[in-house]
Amino acid sequence: MIVCRQKNLSTRGLAAFFLLFLGTASAQQLDLQSVIRQIDASVQGRIDAIATYSVNEHYAVFRGKDETHPVAEMTVKTDYRNGTGKTYTTLSESGSQMVRSQVLGRILDSEKEMSLPANRKQAVVTSANYEMKLKSSEKQMLDGRECFAIALTPRRISPYLFTGTVWVDTKDFSVVQLQGVAAKSHSFLTGPSQVMRQYANVEGFPMATHAKAVSDSFLLGRTIVKIDYQGYQIQRSGN
Repeated sequence: MIVCRQKNLSTRGLAAFFLLFLGTASAQQLDLQSVIRQIDASVQGRIDAIATYSVNEHYAVFRGKDETHPVAEMTVKTDYRNGTGKTYTTLSESGSQMVRSQVLGRILDSEKEMSLPANRKQAVVTSANYEMKLKSSEKQMLDGRECFAIALTPRRISPYLFTGTVWVDTKDFSVVQLQGVAAKSHSFLTGPSQVMRQYANVEGFPMATHAKAVSDSFLLGRTIVKIDYQGYQIQRSGN
């Protein structure tokens, strides 16, 4: 009888353990799915809420290991309109004309193409475009903000997508930083770029403040592009 009772207790203990384990795993899965839904909602909310914005963007191009002396610079005014995308006005430029044409010109063309309504939904950080996984159950501090770190794997090969990490604010699930490697190069002459972009809350919206891209080009070798964004003017939809 004692042996039977011990076996019953042991069986019950194992059953309780597996129920606890399954319950914990289920809760973690629910947490991840909740985070993903909140990210999707935050991204779509930003798209819907911004009618237009303008910003000054300063581009600086560096070669090799020198990140102090740019070989080319350009400042543009970007005007974005929901439904049509981006347009650019050059405010100033200096340095190598070839670099401005081959590097900065192509970046601006790519950004303009990506902002078109037909392409934009295929480029944003949502579960439609990426498989998402929590990199850690622990929250991380980034630029003074408490964040979730989410591993991103693109669902298809596209120059608009990348493999890497997005950090989102734990309060409103807005993007704080992106970092990774482009899923596909824009040109057969260059390898996929390593990209990083930082965001700040501007008038209630996550807006880019600084970006950096590093690539290797057949023509130019190692090329670094740094972008700073200043002077946002945002008009909300319905205003």
